[in-house]
Amino acid sequence: MRMMHSVPKTMTAVLLTGHGGLEKLVYSRDVPVPAPAAGEVLIKVTACGMNNTDVWVREGAYGTEDDPSAVSTWRRHGNTLTFPRIQGTDTVGHIVAVGEGVDRARIGERVMVDFSIYNRDDDSLADIDYMGHGRDGGYAEYMALPAENAHVVATDLTDIELATFCCAYLTGERMLERARLAAGETVLVTGASGGVGSAIIQLARARGAVPIAVAGPGKEAAMLDIGAQAVVTRGQGDLAEAVEAASGGRPIDVVADLVGGPLFNDLLKILRPEGRYTTAGAIAGPVVQLDLRTMYLKQLELHGSSQGSRADFRRLVRYIEEKKIRPLVGGVYPLSEFHRAQTDFMAKNFVGKLVVVPD
Repeated sequence: MRMMHSVPKTMTAVLLTGHGGLEKLVYSRDVPVPAPAAGEVLIKVTACGMNNTDVWVREGAYGTEDDPSAVSTWRRHGNTLTFPRIQGTDTVGHIVAVGEGVDRARIGERVMVDFSIYNRDDDSLADIDYMGHGRDGGYAEYMALPAENAHVVATDLTDIELATFCCAYLTGERMLERARLAAGETVLVTGASGGVGSAIIQLARARGAVPIAVAGPGKEAAMLDIGAQAVVTRGQGDLAEAVEAASGGRPIDVVADLVGGPLFNDLLKILRPEGRYTTAGAIAGPVVQLDLRTMYLKQLELHGSSQGSRADFRRLVRYIEEKKIRPLVGGVYPLSEFHRAQTDFMAKNFVGKLVVVPD
């Protein structure tokens, strides 16, 4: 291992010790600093963004195909989660050491981490995992990862700002790519004030599409500010009528849904014939009612999506460098106050992303 400077033997980190409540997240000051293996780098973490996946994995809220209420982690087939685990996907840091086979010149680079663990050489996502689940992530002072997943981004954004992008925007870009959202089309975005939802609004604009946001009361102005053409306030009146008024009668080509729950069938009714529905989350409930007649009579497409491919990540980096998308920092917390950070995250009283930084 080749190092930029002396790296300590231990570090502070937040350890997920099992499925359950916040008590399963333990702040520890004596976690061994990982050593980069061959082909890996060691980064000193400067910022790491929070995501819904952190909470659902902690709670074991993914269920199984046979029992939706069963305690289960994100990867249903071939589980790779072991405890204790350091979570955290949206990591930014500086390379301080490299393993065998990695150019020493990389030491000192500021990098954004592509958190995906690609188990195939092509862009298939059939057997994908992620850092923070299959191996340790960024809720720590140091993190080891494959060198190919550490990317220099040509931007003057701060480390905290850069840490708002990866998981949410990569997830959103994959959703839009799967649904083939094209320039001039209209996309309805649920959960629009959250990390993925606010990302999709900007990513839709980057594609030349027209986003309409569905968001909670009091968040309308923020949605318009980041690029929504119009905003539907959630829970106020008939959703279909509100969307028609907001769109000015434009057909809804794509629904990008992060909410699920009772809204699901209404969202399918809102779609135009041959429209496309895409989802990567279900914060209002994963088990939904579906009238199959709505689906087949309108000849709809339904897409499930999770994470993103290498090609999706390259587009994301290009959007950042070309300033087609911008960071939305909803709050910053020290690692030692992780419980407060995740409590605030679950309350959803913010727009964009919350970011955790080492003390």
